[in-house]
Amino acid sequence: MLGFPSNQFLQELSTEDAIEEYCSTTWGVSFPMFEKAKLNGGKAHPLYQELTKTPYDGGGKAGKIKWNFEKYVITPDGVVHRFLPTTEPDDPAIVSVIEGALPA
Repeated sequence: MLGFPSNQFLQELSTEDAIEEYCSTTWGVSFPMFEKAKLNGGKAHPLYQELTKTPYDGGGKAGKIKWNFEKYVITPDGVVHRFLPTTEPDDPAIVSVIEGALPA
């Protein structure tokens, strides 16, 4: 699990350190948090330029990120699964993708 904060939705704190501390103390986040990144538009981080080419699992369209908390699962075979921001991290669809990618 990796966290990529972005202020494109005007809700992030001012610094990466403040974001990391808030996520850690408020939500118990212990996974790596990276620097703030642009998610949409011409200056989008290269990672998100690629990720947004993937349509949402369950029949959605590819394209720009709708809101913070969008989730991606990249399986060992390189397949990208994209989930709406409203999808909870423990949603059966996400768990199924993760469990399906684990070695037997």
